[in-house]
This record gives sequence, C-alpha cells and structure tokens, in this order.
Amino acid sequence: MSVTLSSTKTRAALRASARVSGELILVLVMTALAMWVLGRMWSVVWPLIVGLLLTTLTWPVTRFLRRRGLPPALAASLVTVLFLLVAGGVVALIAVPVASQSGELADGVVEGIQRVREWASGPPLNIGDDQISSAFDTATARIQDSLGSMVTTVVTGVGTVVNGVVTAVLAVFLMFFMLKDGPKFLPWLARQLPGRFANDVPAVASRAWDTLGGFVRSQAYVGLLDAVLIGIGLWIVGVPLVLPLAVLTFVAAFVPIVGALFAGFVAVLIALVSNGPTDALIVLAIIIGVQQLEGNVFQPMIQSRGLGLHAAVILLAVTLGGSLAGIVGSLLAVPVAALIAVVWNYLREQLSEVRQEPETDGSAR
Repeated sequence: MSVTLSSTKTRAALRASARVSGELILVLVMTALAMWVLGRMWSVVWPLIVGLLLTTLTWPVTRFLRRRGLPPALAASLVTVLFLLVAGGVVALIAVPVASQSGELADGVVEGIQRVREWASGPPLNIGDDQISSAFDTATARIQDSLGSMVTTVVTGVGTVVNGVVTAVLAVFLMFFMLKDGPKFLPWLARQLPGRFANDVPAVASRAWDTLGGFVRSQAYVGLLDAVLIGIGLWIVGVPLVLPLAVLTFVAAFVPIVGALFAGFVAVLIALVSNGPTDALIVLAIIIGVQQLEGNVFQPMIQSRGLGLHAAVILLAVTLGGSLAGIVGSLLAVPVAALIAVVWNYLREQLSEVRQEPETDGSAR
C-alpha cells in the first residue's frame, strides 16, 4: 500500500510555517528596535534602574514609618537622609581603603595565576607551556584591565567613573520620589490605560515589583552574611587584603553562581601568593563551607519565595548579560530574566484554557 503526501495538508503546513516565521521575525525586529532605543536612552535608563534597585532596598523602612503615621514626604526624606549617611560612612570606611588596595589586589591575582601556570607546566600534569600560555595571558590581561575598574565601579555604584556622580545624584532623587509617590503609581497607571490593559499592566507591574524586591533584598542579606563569614575566616588565617576581598564577596553575591566562583577564586589566589598552598587550601575549605551554608541554610531562610528560575537558566542569563554589557550586564541579567519569567507566567495564565472535569453521578459504578 503506497502512501502519498496530501497536497492540501502540505500547503496548509507551509502557510502556517510561513505565518509563524513572519510573526517571529517581526517580534525579533521589534525587540532589536526596543534594545536600540534603550541603548540610546541609557544615560536616563541607568539612573532609573539604580534608583529602582535602591528603592527596593529602602522601601521596607519607608513602609514601616508610613504605617506609624508619618506623612509620605517625611518618611521618604528620613529614609533618604539615612541612606546617604550610611552610604557616606561606607565610602569613608570601606571604599577608600578598597580603592587604594585595588591595584595590589589585581597584582596578587596576576601573580597567583602565574604560580598556577608554573605548577600546571610541571609534574605531575606536565602540560605544555604553549597549551596554556594563550589562556593565561588572556586572563591576566583581562584581570589587569578590568579588576581595578570593576572594584571602583562597584564601590561607587555606577556604571562608569565618568558619569558616576551624575548617575548617583539622579538615582538618589529618583529613589526619593519613588519612596514618596510609589504606591500612587499603579492606580495612576490603571487610569491611563484603555480596556483590559488597565488591569493587565498594573498586575504584571505589581508582580515584577515583588519579584525584584525579593531578589535584591535576599541577595543583599546573603551577600552580607557571606562577606562577614568569609572575611572573618580570611582574617583568622592571616590572608592580606581582607577588606577588599570581603567587599568583592558581597558584590559578587548579586551575580548568582558565577559571582561566588569568581570571588572564591580571587581569595584562594591571594592566599596562595601571600601565605602558600596550605593556607590557600584552608581558604578554599572556608569558602566551600560558607557556600554550602548559603545554599542550604541562608537562602532557604531568607528567600521565602524563589525566582522560579532553573540554575542552568541563571547561568546562561549571567553569561549572556556579561557578553552583551560586561559587568553591568552580569549584575542585571538575573533580575531581567526573572522579570521576563513574570511576564511569561502572566501571559500563560491569561491565555490558558480552564478545563472543567465533567460531573459524575455519585451513584454510577
């Protein structure tokens, strides 16, 4: 019995494929256009993002004060002043020493990489020098070029040193207005949108705010615990540059998976250069122990609701963000991926069909 293709079904399949391909191309073009517009407006978008992240950190205190009867403007003002005092204290007590030691930190990492290179070329591995020269030279050049600027960028909280002050000032002003008028935003947004958008957009924005706030606050708490515990361990072992390494550990917590590996790698290299292989192994054991506490104790206690993202998705998001936008992209990759997941889940809820099971007669057998 011979089987022939149906010309009608073939044409229908081709038409459906062409329609889906055209729609996909249109979506990709619109996405590329939106990314281009976002890039052109980055000088405004970046302070807005920083202000939004700062708002998620300071909103619980503002909400507490408002519930105690303080007017919104007064509560936002007090929290903003408190934030500036804390930030100024951090800059005075931590940022200056860290910035002054960033060059020494970079030199220590480079020397540690050189020692690992010499060890790999000798017994028992006996890896040829030509096989590892390119990789280590590239890593050395990248660390020398970027580590100092990364520490400076992290400490100042801005994307670049050139526009750092402007970005910081705009972010603080935006944080104040968000703390003051934030609860009014969703009702105002609902009044501006037509039809069902008046319900859909505020609902997605509310979920995105909860997800972003939970992520930023939980990562800040976990990063602080990691930095304190690892810093104490490094101080007990006698590793130099404890303060810069602790700050690096705290900041690296905002880049899941990759950040912890990078901060631990740097700490072990510094211990190897300054104290030798024995203390380096001790530091490695301390970091592994703290990371196990983080994954099994800290995060389950602090993060009551996860992001709903698989570890592989987080790793791919961090890699893609770093390749597209460097350090800023790595820091924003996971929140952006979580927000995309929020939008996708909401769309899936709205587009899904609710199937009702047919009622069965209780007397039927």
